[in-house]
Amino acid sequence: MSSEIKSVVTLISFGTAAWVIAGLVLAITGAEAKVIWTCVAGAVLGAWGIRYSKRRAARSGI
Repeated sequence: MSSEIKSVVTLISFGTAAWVIAGLVLAITGAEAKVIWTCVAGAVLGAWGIRYSKRRAARSGI
């Protein structure tokens, strides 16, 4: 994996971790379900983005 892809995956990973942490904090504090589901959607899309970035890099030979 090239350094460019590693930096992209690192950035997406930090964003995904931020969504997970925010979701846990909000779940503990008793936030509305809509806000918690927003965090879940952000984490799922982040995980999908990591997988997509790695697969795209492998296919294009980056």
